[in-house]
Amino acid sequence: MKKDKNKPAFITKIELIIIAVAIVLPFVFNFSPYFQGLLIFVLIWVILGTSWNLLAGYTGLVSFGHAAYFGIGAYAAALPYYHYHISPWWGLLTGGIAAVILGYLLGIVVFRLRGPYFALGTLATAEILRIIFGEEEWLTNGHSGILYMTTWVSKYPYYFTALILALGAVFSVKFVMRTKAGFYFLSIREDEDAAQALGINTKKYKNISTVISTFWAGMAGAFYMIYMGFIDPEVVFALHNISIITILVGIIGGVGTIWGPALGAVVMVLVQEFFRSSFFGLAPSWISGMHALVFGLLVIFTILYMAGGILGDWDLIRKKLSFLRKAEVSE
Repeated sequence: MKKDKNKPAFITKIELIIIAVAIVLPFVFNFSPYFQGLLIFVLIWVILGTSWNLLAGYTGLVSFGHAAYFGIGAYAAALPYYHYHISPWWGLLTGGIAAVILGYLLGIVVFRLRGPYFALGTLATAEILRIIFGEEEWLTNGHSGILYMTTWVSKYPYYFTALILALGAVFSVKFVMRTKAGFYFLSIREDEDAAQALGINTKKYKNISTVISTFWAGMAGAFYMIYMGFIDPEVVFALHNISIITILVGIIGGVGTIWGPALGAVVMVLVQEFFRSSFFGLAPSWISGMHALVFGLLVIFTILYMAGGILGDWDLIRKKLSFLRKAEVSE
């Protein structure tokens, strides 16, 4: 078969530069494990944001309960260790699968719902799991959580594992959105009834989108357990710290764009850390409690002036910046 010369390359030059920079970054911050740790958290949010973006941004299934899949993935890595002393690293195989199973079972119920009812259904699932995993101490050690002594002191193995997972999430979404399934996802997002009338099996393709999305969310949860070495239900099933932040990562970076969640993850982690550390100790300590307010203001600003997020409205942002430069020159 002849190659289509008009078809864009799967990996662009800009993406190759991004990958190269990502490989070099931990060595640049070799002097500070603290900053290397921040990079790892950025990558965890890239995985989570990308997984949510496929489901919500491309398929139109806005999930408010992505913490459910993240938490199940984390416990899929933690429970074999807690009960049988099996290394949590095996969770990188079982975490994604456990989340897929949950997503499929949940889909049987919530795919009957649409719009805000679907969002509330996913939110309720995460909250139910948080309560169950907190109360069933015989299974999960309850609110005391599960502690695991991390394997390495060095951040490099964790960073490059997270980088592989993050790139896998981004490029798997990019790949599927170039296939027939990707176009079906978009048709479901735009008008599910019309898609169904055209003969598209909407239930099937919503399940496919859910499988891919939940797999990566579960992998993020499993890796979180491996890296942090401790989880409890209040951490991994948290509505605010997991589900809501995941949504903000997608919204600020750009819903329905391939690299939007990655950019949103960088912004969110940096903003949160700036305020948590009171601008690295340069500002008064009371600043540390203002990150939630700043997140809210960021969302309001994004909705009012950049509804498509930073990458979604990049052309508009660039035009405004060029207009400001011309105005300065003319003055």
